[in-house]
This record gives sequence, C-alpha cells and structure tokens, in this order.
Amino acid sequence: MQRRDFVRNSAILSMAGLISPSSLFAQYSVKEKVRLGFIAVGFRGQNHIEEMLKRNDVEIVAFADPDPGMMIHAQAMLEAAGKPAAAEYGNGDYDYRNLLARDDIDAVFVSSPWEWHLPHGVDAMRAGKIVGMEVCGAMTVEDCWTYVRVHEETGVPIMMLENVCYRRDVMAVLNMVRQDMFGELIHGQGGYEHDLRGVLFNDGETAYNSGVEFGEKGYSEAKWRTSHYVKRNGELYPTHGLGPLATMFDINRGNRMVRLTSMASKSRGLHKYIVEHEKGGPDHPNAQVEFKQGDVVVTQIQCANGETLMLTHDTSLQRPYNLGFRVQGTEGLWQDFGWGRADQGFLYMEKRMNHSHQWENTEEWFQKYDHPLWARYSAEAGGSGHGGMDFFVDNAFIECIKSNKEFPLDVYDLAAWYVITPISEASVANDNAPQDIPDFTRGKWQERKPVFGLTDAW
Repeated sequence: MQRRDFVRNSAILSMAGLISPSSLFAQYSVKEKVRLGFIAVGFRGQNHIEEMLKRNDVEIVAFADPDPGMMIHAQAMLEAAGKPAAAEYGNGDYDYRNLLARDDIDAVFVSSPWEWHLPHGVDAMRAGKIVGMEVCGAMTVEDCWTYVRVHEETGVPIMMLENVCYRRDVMAVLNMVRQDMFGELIHGQGGYEHDLRGVLFNDGETAYNSGVEFGEKGYSEAKWRTSHYVKRNGELYPTHGLGPLATMFDINRGNRMVRLTSMASKSRGLHKYIVEHEKGGPDHPNAQVEFKQGDVVVTQIQCANGETLMLTHDTSLQRPYNLGFRVQGTEGLWQDFGWGRADQGFLYMEKRMNHSHQWENTEEWFQKYDHPLWARYSAEAGGSGHGGMDFFVDNAFIECIKSNKEFPLDVYDLAAWYVITPISEASVANDNAPQDIPDFTRGKWQERKPVFGLTDAW
C-alpha cells in the first residue's frame, strides 16, 4: 500500500469509529413511506418491484434503465397494480445520475449487470441515497475498497441483497448452529451449481434454452453475463454459496477469511452446447469463441479461527440445480441436495440420533428448528420470489431503514464476499497459488457482534 493510501485509510478509520451502527440512518428522518428508485429494471429488478408493490409503506418514484423493453415491462407492473407510473430515466447508460439527483428518493435498488454495480452503488451513496445492492463478484480488489471508503466517507448505508441467506432450510441450520447443535464449527461448503447455458446464450425467443447468441445479439443476461466467461476464469458468483456460510461462521463478526486458493477445470461445456444446439453447429461463429472460464472452479478458504470453507462454481455443464451446502462441526453435519425444501437435505448428529453412519432426512428437524423469522412471517413470504427468500431480504432492507437499525448484511460483508472473485482469478492465473484476503473491517471483526437473523435486526 502506498503511503498516501495508508494515511487516507487511517483517517477514514478514525472517522468511521465515530459512527455507531445505531446511528447509520440518523441523517434520514423515519418516514411512513420509504421513497424508492430502481437502477436497472431487468428481470431481477422486476423481482424487487414485485415485492415492493405488495407493501403500503413504500412509494415507487423512478426507474433508470437504458433498455426500453425492460422499462415497458416494469411500468406495466405498476399499471397492473393500480399504481402511478414511475419517472423514467432511460437516456443512455448514465441517465441514472439524474434519478439520483432527485430530492424525493430515499433509497435505491441496484440490480444492474455486474460491471455496473460499483459506479451505481458509489454514485448513489455520494448522492445520499441508501443502497440495496444485488449480488455478484467484483471486478477488482480495489473496487471492494472503494465501496468501503465511500460508505465510511459519506455515512450512507448499503445493504448486500443476498437472498439465499434467508432460504428457509439455511436459516433453520443457522438456528441450530446458534443453539450449539453442531458443536464447534469446522468446515463449510456452498456454491453456485446451476445450469446457466440457456441464460448465457439466449436470443429472447423462449425463456430458456433458446439459442446460441450472446452480446449484442443476446437477450437479457446473455447481453453481458456471457462476456465474463469469455474473458475471466475464477469464482465468478461467490455470494450465493458464501453468504449463508458467512452468517454461520461469523465472518466479519468474530471471525474472518484470511486466504484462499482456487483451481479451475478445463472449459468444454459452453462450446459443446453451441456445437450441439439446433441453432448452432460447428460452423456457427460462436463455435469459434474460446471461453476462458473453467467449467468447474473450486475455491478453498482458510478462516482466522481455523475453519475451512469451500466454494464451487459450476454453471456450464448439464446438471440439476443445487447450491451444495455442507455445514460440519464436532457434533453434527448437514448436507443440502436440492432447491432448499425441508425434505431435500440430510443431517447426521451421532449423539442426538443415537446411531452412527446413518443419515436422517431433514424435514422433521427443520420443522422443529424453523428459524423464528420464518415461523413468524411464512404467510407473508408465501408466493414471493425464490421460495420466499425475496420477501425476507427486501423486507429487511425496508424495515431497517424505517426503524433505524443496522443492516444485517452491510458494506463489509459486501466487500468481503465480492472480493472472492478477483482474488480467485489471481489464484487460478498463478498456478493456484494462495492469495491473501483483505480485512475490510481493519481489525474491527474482532469486536463486531453477529446481527444477521436476530429478530430485532433481521
């Protein structure tokens, strides 16, 4: 680190120490309605709009998106709900700044392509707008420091919108971990194991498996997401697997990740998909594209308290969906094998089950140890996106703003989870050499207390 950066970071740290979590929203008066803007209203942005349309404590003020088709879809949602149209900012990539200049917006949802998360989030914080930031992996390590610095300079809160942290079975396991049923935690696994070939190559004719086009000829995520597979090789999408583990292993709150090593397989799946697809073939131009991203990337992480974590990125081959969770301690073991239903995993607790070498289905256990948030709000979450997870993550965002409470997933979580991507790329590029993971809390992880999933802090 250059000396000027050290001096600057030290000054920011001393200033940040004056800002207690309970005062994060002090500059915002508590309102009956939180006034919202949406930066990017593609399919993920529309998920958030759908959740907000169910509430009577928010007002949807404005949309920003350069894609006129997505703007039409988003406005149609408001019309169908009997709500007034939102102001539109669709004049190019930077018209979102005019949305941020409005004085009638309190907070924004950012659901843009990965490479746009940083400018959207930073500009929003500097404009004084509270940020709900969607998941991805960062482009560079410095990007992650920028999120932290701008938050500390402005005092504007930013929440990491990782919905899988709120998956019902994940929260039941968290509840069991906090009741010491797993004993001392030793190892955790998670990942993104999801066949995305129909997302990465999509011409818009059907919702899935529709073609072999991407980039300018692609539709929705195929316009931008596939280019990362052409240019990059690493753990591109870490937060779905890492976020739930981080809440259980107290990352940034009594523990931290200190180093990682990543290993990538060869790349075959996307090329094979193009060659064999009815709209492709060996002579299709995209069959000549060389994809840098390995089909399966495995990342191992060492924690300060001696635990190990492992992430798997597996999106280019045929497979059923699974995030591959595993939580293992001295007294118990959970493994997940499906979409997150209570009956799709297995538990093993030798002493409690009074037998050895035999799994038990999780359904009865998860009903008994259902997390208090799910037990209380399962009716409200019914019908919400991603099996109810979207209700919980969006509700946490709004309720924390209204009640002046610390976000359960904050800027330090965002930075620590996002940074896995560029550091894993560095490891793969350097013959799987271990890479240090920055401490974005600058030592405060030793003092910070867990807040996620506590009923008074979401």
